[in-house]
Amino acid sequence: METGRGTVVKSTGNLFIVKLEDGTKVRCGIRGKFRIKGIRATNPVAVGDQVNFEWAEDRKGGIITSIEERTNYIIRKSSNLSKEYQLLAANVDLAWLMISMILPRTLTPFIDRFLVSAEAYRIPVIILFNKTDLYGAPEVEEMNSLSSIYSAIGYRCMYMSLQTKEGVHEVAEEMKGNVSIIAGNSGVGKSTLINVLDPAMRLKTGSVSDYHQAGKHTTTFSEMFELSSEIRIIDTPGIRGFGTIDIERAELFHFFPEIFRASKFCHFHNCLHLHEPECAVKSQVESGSISESRYINYLMMMEEEQGKYR
Repeated sequence: METGRGTVVKSTGNLFIVKLEDGTKVRCGIRGKFRIKGIRATNPVAVGDQVNFEWAEDRKGGIITSIEERTNYIIRKSSNLSKEYQLLAANVDLAWLMISMILPRTLTPFIDRFLVSAEAYRIPVIILFNKTDLYGAPEVEEMNSLSSIYSAIGYRCMYMSLQTKEGVHEVAEEMKGNVSIIAGNSGVGKSTLINVLDPAMRLKTGSVSDYHQAGKHTTTFSEMFELSSEIRIIDTPGIRGFGTIDIERAELFHFFPEIFRASKFCHFHNCLHLHEPECAVKSQVESGSISESRYINYLMMMEEEQGKYR
């Protein structure tokens, strides 16, 4: 049986579009079950997966026979009551968190929930400040404050205006050769960015924009948009919220890099950095080494019921 290999670029239930190295796209079904270790998933193959398949006799399609090892993957719960998960994307190189100080203003709880999830998925994040052309002195001051907080932790920050195109070239250069996902509040400019990077995508991103902003569509299909300049962006409704996994309370601080670093100096090895004595994390918050807003958001997440870090 003749075989092929490629990247899954679209998922529609039990059918997948696989793109070969020469650019050919093949519609493939699946045979049998592929399991993620320790996770029950409703869909076994995700956009971004590298797969092997057998060609059908007429070479008009194929059957996926195996999935190559993933560097990472993103999942979300199928429903609040379900113990099953849905795979949204795999083998992601970069997550872009688009934020704005105005129209809409991005709040730090949203930023920190996203960063915690990205840490859990082992996906590097670039924080992208958009709409900088609209900022007055107070917004610039807030942007600089947030930028210094997150840069000190180790997150890269970039700045952009889609109206004036300032910073767009730098963003495009960073995206080249990578598989990216973009997240952010509705209206922050996610689909506009795709249109600016590749105007030919406009018709496709219209529908993406609709369901991101209106939330009327219940489709859960993912797709990789391949822009004209070696840029690949995976879009799925689930990326918007992104906080899609359960994290044990005792492990939450592992996903705040600066809190995790400080925790090594706590008196108790199982310190949760709440009310324990001789807590190095609380000491660093008091001294200003750890941002108060980050610590407050950590406390908020700790107080919530397990599984609601969304």
